[in-house]
Amino acid sequence: MTIDIKSMGYVRVSSTDPEQWKVFAGKVLGLAEGRGPNPAHQYWRIDQVSARLVVVPAERDELEATGWELADHRALQEAREHLAKAGVVFEEATKEELDERRVQEMIRFTDPWENVFELFHGITYEARPLVTPYAATFVTGDQGMGHIVIPVLDDVEALRFYTDVLGFRLRDSMSMPGEFVGKEPGSKVWLRFLGVNPRHHSLAFLPMPNPAKCVHIMLEVDQLDHVGRALERVRKHQAPLSATLGRHMNDEMVSFYVRSPGGFDVEFGTDGLQVEDQKWVARESTAVSYWGHDFGGGQR
Repeated sequence: MTIDIKSMGYVRVSSTDPEQWKVFAGKVLGLAEGRGPNPAHQYWRIDQVSARLVVVPAERDELEATGWELADHRALQEAREHLAKAGVVFEEATKEELDERRVQEMIRFTDPWENVFELFHGITYEARPLVTPYAATFVTGDQGMGHIVIPVLDDVEALRFYTDVLGFRLRDSMSMPGEFVGKEPGSKVWLRFLGVNPRHHSLAFLPMPNPAKCVHIMLEVDQLDHVGRALERVRKHQAPLSATLGRHMNDEMVSFYVRSPGGFDVEFGTDGLQVEDQKWVARESTAVSYWGHDFGGGQR
């Protein structure tokens, strides 16, 4: 038995300057402003779900938590039992937390590197149709909100924890020189890309500390034109471009990266690869991208 995570459901971000997020989420990324129970929080929609991104005023800029959706009460109860057997300490959400997230049940725990995971079921969705500011349609459904890349300190233990304990499936790997992350010269560290649904990967990890507790979050739209228009808005609002337009090797996404007010990047892309687990073979890609993705932001 393992945990049957269906998709990445939501992301919660702590912010020292929520007004910056208002401009970034609404005017740069083109998310639709939603409503929620706490007037001090920002609730952002990309589909029928009440909120996929929640921005919370705080004393630090960082990723607060990532929510992962399970099918129902039985699936969450099996997750509780599985975590307990694996020695993972978790806590039940309070009524206030359930109301804030608008879910029926939720538990919270951290991985060995203090990344916060929330497992939930029964999230609310809205009768009001979604109208995004720039008419973009985001790719969600059974693929969930998108994907997230989080920092770890031990790539071997991370692969074991996320696959054996949490039930993610290895989709792709990429090696990098160990000296990039402070290991001895000649050693290797691994970036691993893990999936739970047709999206090529919903979770990936980089073995390097990161004060924002997040490397990047990816949002996918259905047309290349929406990516191009978002890139123009990045320039218009002078948001820091982290990587130029390019196409990744592993998930074939055509995307760019922009730095968020939270100190981590947002990848904004289209045309991501979908896979079938029964036919998929995990391989090692030999480069980040087929073309583009200059992480100097085009400055070199």
